Amino acid sequence: MKKILTLILFAAAMAIVPAKAQEDPEYRMEIGVGGGLMGYLGDFNGNLTKDLQPMASVVARYNFNPYYGLKFNLQTGKMKGSSADVKTYYPAFATKPYEFSNTLVGLDITFEYNFWPYGTGRDYRGAQRLTPFIFGGLGGTYVSIKNGDKKSDFSANVPIGIGLKYKINKRMNLGVEWAMHFSLSDELDGQKDPYGIVSSGAFKNTDCYSTLQLTLTYSFSARCRTCHNEDED
Repeated sequence: MKKILTLILFAAAMAIVPAKAQEDPEYRMEIGVGGGLMGYLGDFNGNLTKDLQPMASVVARYNFNPYYGLKFNLQTGKMKGSSADVKTYYPAFATKPYEFSNTLVGLDITFEYNFWPYGTGRDYRGAQRLTPFIFGGLGGTYVSIKNGDKKSDFSANVPIGIGLKYKINKRMNLGVEWAMHFSLSDELDGQKDPYGIVSSGAFKNTDCYSTLQLTLTYSFSARCRTCHNEDED
């Protein structure tokens, strides 16, 4: 009798373990921080890897499901450049090169798509701890200008990027991402149209900046599994 009872308990334990593994909670929300490098691209720099400056960010994410999410990214960093670093001839800076080191603050809202279902709670449906992703959206950029035609500049920007995220455990997420921010302004560097040529168009002769950052986020707000049948999604 004892042997039979032991076998029953063992079988029950084996049945419960995978069930619990499948029922690991999924979380709707993430919040965390990031750090990395920021680079300016414009009239005074055409090289993605030149004059990279430090940046930091605060990240919040809402996950609709293991594939789709909405991310809020508040970031700050420095932008640096000089007319002496480019081959283009600027008459206004022929005798004295123009140099700048501006502080940038940006807020982006982007839609993310994970190539694989991201998470640990749906192993039976192919959940992956590691997934590449792409994102795009809209943002706003404010720049404090120290040496330019005006003191500050604000404009909209369009961020587009790629990344890779890894779920360290049920609640911790590690990510690396690169983004290009296409600004609607030509004055992030403090100078408007230094060529002296009038141009038109939303992105005609405007400045851009890139960001490369490592992020660490914490997941919370567990999704209610009993509210609806997710297997029918």
